[in-house]
Amino acid sequence: MKILRRILLTAAVTLLVLFVGASWVAPVALSFYAARRVPPVARVVPTELEDRSASEASGTKLSYFGYDFEVPWTDIDETRTKLYPKDKPEKTRVDLYFHSGLHLILIALPPREWTSSSDPDIQSVARVVATVFGRDAIASDYNFVRAIYQFSPDRMHYWALPPGVHYGEQAVLVAKSVMLLKPADTGIFNLQNKFFKGFQQGNPRVRQDVLFAHLYSDEGSVELTFDQKAYLSGSVTQPEINRIVQSLHKTASKESNSPSIAQK
Repeated sequence: MKILRRILLTAAVTLLVLFVGASWVAPVALSFYAARRVPPVARVVPTELEDRSASEASGTKLSYFGYDFEVPWTDIDETRTKLYPKDKPEKTRVDLYFHSGLHLILIALPPREWTSSSDPDIQSVARVVATVFGRDAIASDYNFVRAIYQFSPDRMHYWALPPGVHYGEQAVLVAKSVMLLKPADTGIFNLQNKFFKGFQQGNPRVRQDVLFAHLYSDEGSVELTFDQKAYLSGSVTQPEINRIVQSLHKTASKESNSPSIAQK
């Protein structure tokens, strides 16, 4: 009987070790696999701008949706300016066209778009982010996006316990791959002024069709898309982007859609 018990005990311990090993080894293996399979953009993390200067060219002061800002160009084609959504009285997007061929899109978004969304998919991502990075990561939309953008396969805890860590980090990599646009392949850059913090996707030194910026505050966020597919002047420069970013602020006065010349 003692021999039988010893055999059974040995078998039970062996099975337990195999079970624990399998339940740990599988997530580890999946983590390595996920790190290899994610798009290259998932490895790009935010860096500081090398050029923080602002363009001093004559520009245009604009005001839309309760935000004031300046663009370093004076050739707006006002006949082509469009506001969206067309079927609603409250507009949140403006499309600005310039005679140079540049197309600038500004979208005003409500606060806590990510962290208080009613969308079940976004809610599930927020829960994962809070689990992986802590509750502070969902304290604001900026914190939420920063936590995801800063994460990369190089920061994965491949050998961590419990196995749930692996699944959470893999989900963050997937979310990052989906959230980032094509311009991010050439870089993600930190943006900031007195009122906003955010990120720029795309290095202006690398000619590409689109550059993208998103600025966050507790009162709302602003998306900027620089569509330069038809831009005759070549490419938007970093100082030109900086001029817009540095001038952006909430306005206390009644919004106006009438541009005015801003001499810098």
